[in-house]
Amino acid sequence: MKFLKRGARADRAEHPDSTPVYRSTQKQLPMLHLKDTVRNNVIAVIGEFVGTFLFLFFSFAGTQVSNTPKPVEGAPPNTANLLYSSLSFGFSLMVNVWAFYRVTGGLFNPAVTLALCLVGGLSPIRGVLVFAAQIVGGIASAGVVSALFPGDLNVATRLGGGASISQGLFIEMFLTAQLVFVIIMLAVVKHKSTFLAPVGIGLVFFVTEMIGDYYTGGSLNPARSLGPDVINRSFPGYHWIYWVGPLLGSLLACGFFGLLRMMEYQTANPGQDYNEWEAKNGPGSWDATMNRPSVQFSDSSTLNRAHSPNGHGAQPQHVNGAEQV
Repeated sequence: MKFLKRGARADRAEHPDSTPVYRSTQKQLPMLHLKDTVRNNVIAVIGEFVGTFLFLFFSFAGTQVSNTPKPVEGAPPNTANLLYSSLSFGFSLMVNVWAFYRVTGGLFNPAVTLALCLVGGLSPIRGVLVFAAQIVGGIASAGVVSALFPGDLNVATRLGGGASISQGLFIEMFLTAQLVFVIIMLAVVKHKSTFLAPVGIGLVFFVTEMIGDYYTGGSLNPARSLGPDVINRSFPGYHWIYWVGPLLGSLLACGFFGLLRMMEYQTANPGQDYNEWEAKNGPGSWDATMNRPSVQFSDSSTLNRAHSPNGHGAQPQHVNGAEQV
């Protein structure tokens, strides 16, 4: 099976006895005439840097606007302040994931990047590259917010509400596990509602921020915690929990997803992830004795060519912004 990107054409003249070579009909920069793997990795790095920058810029900006001096120890939290900050993070993530989903997948978080590498949604090389881009994007966004808005940068993640270091660690772990599991089920595993994944991801991040903001600052993202601390040149002794907690949460979510996948969770409630085959035959037409079409990942390297009953290829379909032919 081959993929023909939109705006591309097949050129058989130069390769009459070989597989058609698809070239873009759009103008390209000379430097972009690279091997596909190199060019795609460059695109992923640029996209994740810009996406992480935009996500955290608007999140930090909203938090900077809303933040008032922290209440004295034992005082009730400022719920209006927490709501404003949580909405800033949740909506910023939703919008930017939606914008960059077709470019890089819209990760913006080293913990999410680790999860996708573990479940097979991202290659290790791509994972290392975007991991670095996300860290740099977090630092850059914190620096720009610090320069644009008056006053000291007040968006750092710190323990509060009487939470101990161990409590903060496990709060970060469980909240990140919730976020990562939702991302895997909505965005990594392809299904009929994948196009709405950014909404679900933004909402779950809003919920986790509402819970974690008061006690840990609601990091769930090493890049989110590192950026402000680098700009402020101030690292608390427990800064490590904002790395270990989210990464442990990522491992926990991946472990649970792996267990579900080994148990073939699709058979427990068939019809929820139906594709065109099931849409034509009806979810009820499938049973345990039939080989159910896999709709888990739509990576071009793992998809098989679909054939119609008369032996000819199926009509072109669009998968992740490419035309399947």
